Amino acid sequence: MILEKWQDIIGKIKDNFPVEDSGQSHLDEAGGIDIDYIVFQGPLGKIKLEYVVKPAILDKKTIYSSRIGSETKVEYIYSENEKSSKLNVFKWDNVINDWQEIDAKNYE
Repeated sequence: MILEKWQDIIGKIKDNFPVEDSGQSHLDEAGGIDIDYIVFQGPLGKIKLEYVVKPAILDKKTIYSSRIGSETKVEYIYSENEKSSKLNVFKWDNVINDWQEIDAKNYE
């Protein structure tokens, strides 16, 4: 998903539904992850959308030893200028009092 499409979705949500919360957060892990989110009351109930932008993975190195009992470690190399983005959709579940991710395959 591109940033312009995300901004278009946010505009449509603000025009059509009551927004409960919105904001941005930054995580320093995995090369730096930026999360932009909005929580609103939609037709399915309380919905949370997250637009996640993180550096693209250039390479993955597996570090291990052939000795018995040694641990395996995976090291990722991230791009400094290429980014990947995705949209996560969650629905509030009152039974467990937590967010449940909505899989788009279930709503085709």
